Amino acid sequence: MPALPGAVSIENLKSKFENPDVLTLRDLDAWSFAGVALAVLGQPIKHSISPAMHQAALAEMAAHDARFSHWRYFRFEVAPADLAEALARLHAAGFLGLNLTVPHKVLAVELVKDVAPHAQPIGAVNTLLRTNDGWRGDNTDGHGLALGLRADLGLDLEGAPVILLGAGGAARGAAVECLRRRCASLAIVNRTPARLQALLESLAPLAGPTQVRGFAPDQLPRDLPAGAIVINATSAGLRAADPLPLDLALLPRPAGVYDMIYNPPRTPLLQLAARLGLPHANGLSMLVHQGARSLALWSGTEVPVTAMSRAALAALAP
Repeated sequence: MPALPGAVSIENLKSKFENPDVLTLRDLDAWSFAGVALAVLGQPIKHSISPAMHQAALAEMAAHDARFSHWRYFRFEVAPADLAEALARLHAAGFLGLNLTVPHKVLAVELVKDVAPHAQPIGAVNTLLRTNDGWRGDNTDGHGLALGLRADLGLDLEGAPVILLGAGGAARGAAVECLRRRCASLAIVNRTPARLQALLESLAPLAGPTQVRGFAPDQLPRDLPAGAIVINATSAGLRAADPLPLDLALLPRPAGVYDMIYNPPRTPLLQLAARLGLPHANGLSMLVHQGARSLALWSGTEVPVTAMSRAALAALAP
């Protein structure tokens, strides 16, 4: 990695900036980074591979444009109760852009100056761009999902029937993207009736002519279409002992199964898809493409997605 521009006032922070290690708001007390600073905020954040992806892209971009040799991407551990302070302090410190991960995407909507129109129906932001008087919120998760499906499975949301598993924040973002891209139909499967109903009601104004229905996993109708894209937007699969979000054998044969979880790379759902001979992929490509979109918004230029993908795979390697 090239030497950092400028100086950091506390020498023992230098290794943190170059690793990059996990920073906290206390590190901003002595902040004097002279380049263009970007960061990801979350809790926990140590597991994040976003710094590796973005630094790899910036290194390649710098090889063609010297401006980017002065850009760095950090990560900050920020508790939900400290998010408002963190956004204010990072803005005052001159950060150009921020990514937000769990649990900040929904919380930040009420804390930013404004939200991009296409992100408003999602009710969550994962990308913040600095403006003179605050942060502008955006959401690149849907973009990442659509491009990830195309890259890994050769599938497009446009004109496709979709079966979406989950009704939480991740599912809402996926559902909005499916409707925005005019999927043929959208069936949402979730165990909690109240949460499912709330999501269906919030999607109704966006649906247009697209049929949107909801079901419990044990009450699937017989008229679900064959050739659907199955998307898991639940957390089921993060742990080996997690139950399946849905038994794929109950569905007419899907065109493919996409699990938004990328670590572990083979969730029980994807293992079942493999046994059934279904095309399948995990969510790493979604992570890469949403990150690339964020960096493109901040930099205003083309981003090397391949470099980000290689770095993401390397960061997850045992």
